[in-house]
Amino acid sequence: MNEAHDAPVLFDDLSELFSPHSIALVGASDRADSMGRRTLENLTIHGDFRGELHLVNPMRAEIGGRRCWPSIEALPAGVRPTVAIIVIPGAGVLEAIRQCAQRGVRFAIVLSSGFGEESAAGKALETEMRRTAHAGGMRVYGPNCPGIVNIRERLGLTFSPAFRDDLRPGSIAIATQGGALGRNLLQGGDRGCGYAAWASSGNEADLQLADFIHHFSRQPDVRGVLALLEGVRDGRRFAAAALAATRGGRGIGLLKIGRSEYGMKAAASHTASITGVAEVNSAVFAQLGITEVDDVDELVDFGALLARAQPCGRDGIAVYGSSGGACALVADILGAAGVELAEFAPATLERLRSRLPSYAAIDNPVDTTAITLSDPSVIDHTLLAVAEDPTVGLVVLPYAIDYAEVTGATARRFVELQSRTGTPIVPIWMSERLGEGYRVFAEAGMTPMRSARNAGKAIRRWLAFGRWLAERADRPDPLLLAQGIGPEARSIRLLTEPEGKVLLGEAGLPVPPARIAASAAQAGLAAEAFGAPVAMKIIGRDIVHKTDVGGVALGIADSAAARAAWERIIAAVRTARPDVAIEGVLLEPMAPAGGLEVLVGISRDAVFGYMLTLGLGGVHLELSRDVARAMLPVDARMCAELLAGLRSAPLFDGMRGHGGYDVDALGSLVEALSTLVVSRGHGIEEIELNPVWVGPKGAGVQVLDALVRLREY
Repeated sequence: MNEAHDAPVLFDDLSELFSPHSIALVGASDRADSMGRRTLENLTIHGDFRGELHLVNPMRAEIGGRRCWPSIEALPAGVRPTVAIIVIPGAGVLEAIRQCAQRGVRFAIVLSSGFGEESAAGKALETEMRRTAHAGGMRVYGPNCPGIVNIRERLGLTFSPAFRDDLRPGSIAIATQGGALGRNLLQGGDRGCGYAAWASSGNEADLQLADFIHHFSRQPDVRGVLALLEGVRDGRRFAAAALAATRGGRGIGLLKIGRSEYGMKAAASHTASITGVAEVNSAVFAQLGITEVDDVDELVDFGALLARAQPCGRDGIAVYGSSGGACALVADILGAAGVELAEFAPATLERLRSRLPSYAAIDNPVDTTAITLSDPSVIDHTLLAVAEDPTVGLVVLPYAIDYAEVTGATARRFVELQSRTGTPIVPIWMSERLGEGYRVFAEAGMTPMRSARNAGKAIRRWLAFGRWLAERADRPDPLLLAQGIGPEARSIRLLTEPEGKVLLGEAGLPVPPARIAASAAQAGLAAEAFGAPVAMKIIGRDIVHKTDVGGVALGIADSAAARAAWERIIAAVRTARPDVAIEGVLLEPMAPAGGLEVLVGISRDAVFGYMLTLGLGGVHLELSRDVARAMLPVDARMCAELLAGLRSAPLFDGMRGHGGYDVDALGSLVEALSTLVVSRGHGIEEIELNPVWVGPKGAGVQVLDALVRLREY
């Protein structure tokens, strides 16, 4: 449900959900392997909950020496649990929610399933749960979720039998819409990545993934968030939460499930999420400073780097090791990933030269050779020389093979050296044998990466987040935050091309002069008045694709040709679309030769609001599909950045002696179009300018064709 467009995005304080003073366990049980028993054991045996615990089960007088109450409303007067964990069959959940809300419980965690993920009736029940909870000032977490894990406090509000094994504390938080994959991330702790907390939102009857991202953004001990996303229900809320985290320096690594057709179907059947369009989602994530990854192991890699240090965007990367082949391979892979190696300062090179043999490689990458096996003290001097270089922000340490206790000893040396420098030292464990050295690194929280390829991806993403942080102050808030999605329109009205171009022209966009011909004679006079080759296009309110119905004629050279073209166009359209009222034929001067055709479009995404699409247009659009997207507002500078990200970017700059195209004028057009849409509130459904003629540098731009749809209320 979207919030009113003129109201701020508000988030409740979830601190007591993650750290409650008292808990009621509705459905507590002593039956082996039941959810009620596992949850109870996580609270009382495997965890460290020190508050009041109230057990609710009408079929038991006591469990394990603890008294049971038949219901929430039967609890003693004055008892008001902070959190109620509900683990009873779905049929009784709504009544339990009602009693909790009346008792003044702050949060209800519904672990039970059988709701919106199964049927429309279940979805309706979720709506009633939310309404009942809100009437009593309570928030609902779930249903169909594994619960909450607060690792720093060893608190497991969960039925998971793995809770006791996944408790490595750290500075990375996890927010997911899926349980098993979220637990998979937690088990990255075996690799050394420590976590602060995990929230898995399930069906999101009330609290959403965005609420947990926002909560983590306010925790001083959280340095980053890893997220598994199946769908976004409220784009405005999601954007506000994401920016609260990323602008505060907390990176978000995100894996979007449901990017392919297969994945979208699976995600819908799993949590009934709105999966969105993959290209739009990815553009939004990038704009919000979210780092999108391709698999769960890549999330752990990125999170491990966030836990080590915040990138500044100018961090040089150094490669250091005793295997020349491994160092060269890693350098190759980093280069292929777009990561630049640092160029050492002269003082660094001198320090390396003084301790390494003449045949060692001291330029980046550094190959110490096998001298470190006979004289390990060399590592102390040379690694610190690299880590302390003023251009180095991170040192990559390839481990090609496992030498058992020898590798363990050198790993302990590297761990000790890490304690002496603030520059992160990142091991890449390239061997399939996970020996003593691997375990030393993991226990020290240095989180060895399992492949050079993944290390290259993680470092590239870490650096990119640093660049985003460096530029964040110059980025406007997305229009979505101020306006939201807006109300549903009563109808959508398609403007004719002349009407659309009047609207654009009044907003300052460059549109060519035009005349409307209601007859062949008028067409001839218009062509004669323009005195140049003209384009002729049918005007019909319900005709979107004019070429498909024979409604376009280009390069009409004179008055006689214009009269004949008018007759042909009218006849062709009447044959193809006899149902359409024809309003005449539009005549405009042809654009000069030597221009580039570009698509500039703005459409209204159902989740994230107004999106700009920019790329090659005309016949190139279907062939190349080379476009960039961004949430409004978009100014001229952002337009230039979007163009630079296209595969066709060299074409705009000029190739093979061509001087390039007028990207400055194109940027001004995009900014004016963005301003137009912003100024009309929710009044625009879609504007597509295809093609926009972009002339050589200094020649300007022209809107050659325009499709405009307005929203009416």
